[in-house]
Amino acid sequence: MTHLIVNADDFGLTAGVNRAIAELHADRVLTSTTLMARAAATEEAIEIARASPSLGVGCHVVLVDGTSVLPSSRDIPHLAHPRTGQFSVGVGRFLADLYGRQSSGIERQIEAEAKAQIEFLLDQGVCLTHIDTHKHTHMFPRVLRPVLRAARAAGIRTVRNPFEPAWAVRATASAKWARIAEVSVLRWMEPLWRKVIAAEGFTTTDGTIAVVGTGVLNADMVRSLLQQLPSGTWELVTHPGYNDADLARVRTRLRESREVEREALSAIKEFPEIDLVSFRHLSMPASSPTSI
Repeated sequence: MTHLIVNADDFGLTAGVNRAIAELHADRVLTSTTLMARAAATEEAIEIARASPSLGVGCHVVLVDGTSVLPSSRDIPHLAHPRTGQFSVGVGRFLADLYGRQSSGIERQIEAEAKAQIEFLLDQGVCLTHIDTHKHTHMFPRVLRPVLRAARAAGIRTVRNPFEPAWAVRATASAKWARIAEVSVLRWMEPLWRKVIAAEGFTTTDGTIAVVGTGVLNADMVRSLLQQLPSGTWELVTHPGYNDADLARVRTRLRESREVEREALSAIKEFPEIDLVSFRHLSMPASSPTSI
């Protein structure tokens, strides 16, 4: 059987992003989202999450392009700016810091910050189904291990598989060639990644689709991906929203595309044979009902 988790990232980024996620879930095409612990509209997102028990909610652990929960100068001086609490701008800068000569102790700091973000959401009454990371930074071992430790300490044992299979990349017509090359090259890390999560006792999906489609995902791409979706449990990663004044104040390359993705997800209704689930499905007994 084919199960699909339709997940929206960046819950809490803006009120317009929150609105889109709530609307898509009410329309029964979006089953899951991941919530940022420190963003402009996090408080509103928490209220929506608490009022929507059928919506699976994970922690979107932010370690790049965002603001820390912990005091940066005291607890995470190598992870965030000591005065502003801002993380590195861009994954390239983050990786340079992560693997640079001055990175001693950074894994401990990543674990502490991830733990603080997870605990903040739990303390606000959000029941977390899983974890993932902003910009998929947990595909790198030095991030994966401390993030898993933080999640396990909170009783969470489910994590996003950040790797997109080759068939899904081929099915995503019109994706940018640079994005395709990046996703394809990074796939070599998947065997080690799976080995680590198995050793740590975590579960995950068979893969994530539409990663190369980030920023260009439209209805035709959704149809192409779902027409070729094999059996198993997959995650469709999306970034819906409204391109409003709040979003204009956020540093993001995803502006006009959020409206396109929001409208594109209605194409999921054309595939009633696909079982729409959340990350709760991965921890349910095989005999339990899965549809949401």
